[in-house]
Amino acid sequence: MSPTRTSRTSRATRLSIQALIGFVVLALSLTTTTLNAGAHTKISHSNATSQLRDAGISWSSSGNCSDRYNSTCTSFEQINQETISGIKTLKRISGCTINATGGTEVGHASGTYSHFNGYKIDISKYTCVGNYIRNNFSYIGGAKYKSASGNIYYDEGNHWDITYYNCGCG
Repeated sequence: MSPTRTSRTSRATRLSIQALIGFVVLALSLTTTTLNAGAHTKISHSNATSQLRDAGISWSSSGNCSDRYNSTCTSFEQINQETISGIKTLKRISGCTINATGGTEVGHASGTYSHFNGYKIDISKYTCVGNYIRNNFSYIGGAKYKSASGNIYYDEGNHWDITYYNCGCG
């Protein structure tokens, strides 16, 4: 083999290896992005209500409806899986009756960690759940309590407004 042909072959091999490494790095970064995005998987109203029902959690709506674009409805359309898992965790660890009264429907305050974006759920203000929150989570001021996992429980007077950054199940 001539030196020119050997150097071309070596160069081609190096380029192929660099391309392969680049592909592997890209694939790994896409996998990591997908896994991180999965941390806030959006689910349907039907999926959410099925999970709530199976966990013994009720929900109600002042308008007896589930239309996400009607403020008198209670919708769970596009709620984060972690929010549903979080309220199920609260039910399991507190042993309290829980009734969800607000989900992803319009009519709530906007923002990154909002109802519409799937991070929040409202629940009825029952004595059992209120006592559990006050006795087990840290008071952080302004009628707000923070769980060890970082989720925020806000006593808004006639209901609890809960922000789930994670499921609180770990």
